[in-house]
Amino acid sequence: MKTATLATLLCGCAALLGCGAKTRVETASSAAPSAPTVAPDENWQLVATDEDRDRVRGWRDTWLAAVAKARKGGRGADIDRLGELVDPDRALTDPLPPAGAYRCTVYKIGAAGTAMADFTAFEPSDCEIAPAGALTAFRKTGGVQRPAGLLYADGPRAIFLGTMVYGDEIKPFRYGQDRLRDMAGYIERIGDRRWRLVLPAPRFESMLDIIEIVPA
Repeated sequence: MKTATLATLLCGCAALLGCGAKTRVETASSAAPSAPTVAPDENWQLVATDEDRDRVRGWRDTWLAAVAKARKGGRGADIDRLGELVDPDRALTDPLPPAGAYRCTVYKIGAAGTAMADFTAFEPSDCEIAPAGALTAFRKTGGVQRPAGLLYADGPRAIFLGTMVYGDEIKPFRYGQDRLRDMAGYIERIGDRRWRLVLPAPRFESMLDIIEIVPA
């Protein structure tokens, strides 16, 4: 990854969630803590909007409804071809991809409205994973719709909070600034050097977005 690209990514993500504007607060104690202290800006539930917390909590119902709508619309064969990518319970250990360059393929499942089909697969495009302080940043760098945000460790999955960047825009909006730009979901590993970013109930076009992530 080029240095300039990584620097741009980290600056963008710092602006996105305001992670650079906060400092970690540590409390003095004579006894060793039983678990590591988590700063407020490292806890996704303290960062996420109420609406996005509901999106993440309801991911399974959204997933099943989206797949059912796609099958009802005659796209069952397309769903079946995705195999484990559309298995909702396919979550392995170590959910975070290592820092580096990746290729991302977006699948939109279950049309929201009449403007989209019940199944749409886009051409693969570039994306990046990079350190962002105590967190990890994800950014899709190719295509006209480019999610960008931070990943928060959360058991077998990592929660994604970010915003959508469109067209020739360079800098992402700050998360929470515009609810129509806000995005929430989770990332998990589903195979050897294979991950997916799941975005339940995105704002436009589809009921469920799945982004397959593989090394470039």
